[in-house]
Amino acid sequence: MNKKIAIRAENLCKSFGDGDSLVEVIKNASFTINKGELIALIAPSGGGKTTLLMMIGCVEEPTSGKIRLGDETVYDDKWLTRETRKIRREKIGFIFQAHYLIPFLNIIDNLTLLPQANKIDEKTAKKKAEELLHYFGIADKAKAMPSQLSGGQNQRVAIARALVNNPQIILADEPTAALDMQRSVDVVKMLKQIAEEQEVAIIMVTHDDRMLPYCDRIMKIKNMATVFE
Repeated sequence: MNKKIAIRAENLCKSFGDGDSLVEVIKNASFTINKGELIALIAPSGGGKTTLLMMIGCVEEPTSGKIRLGDETVYDDKWLTRETRKIRREKIGFIFQAHYLIPFLNIIDNLTLLPQANKIDEKTAKKKAEELLHYFGIADKAKAMPSQLSGGQNQRVAIARALVNNPQIILADEPTAALDMQRSVDVVKMLKQIAEEQEVAIIMVTHDDRMLPYCDRIMKIKNMATVFE
């Protein structure tokens, strides 16, 4: 069976400043990631992990190169669309170290916010959110406020929020950094299950080598380029 490509980067570069103050962060990074894969992205602190993630996520503009998401080339030495925000809303889910839930909205309202911004009607958005909360075993927390949930439960909600728009890609920037070992393993196993069951490509930045055995492949930034180990 042919693998379906979710992300393809070719000769991706990112630098900041110019002249004597020029700093290269990513240089000629090329890689392909398939649907259904959980990829660990590792590098030393300051090695460009978050920068690479933000370029793939159409948040940070590359200096040069090419990015293809699914069947759409979104960047080829320039953005090929002005609607990068639309791409993020419709194709990409983000998970961060902190859950960034809106503290004055209950859990179900936190989850339905994005779909409704995408013009999904409230009833459909609520049904999808309830399905996700059930999937993650926290359906009974739908009306609770984020402050009433544990750290692990809030991170589950954050993962559910990343999935609520049915993304092709999930970008997770150290999603387990604030969790203990058991909860970290639970979250990574959950991401692995999501990748397989929903054919989502997931790139997870991590500093924790103990999480690597649960990932399909390990991508490392070495000498500013990417290599698979």
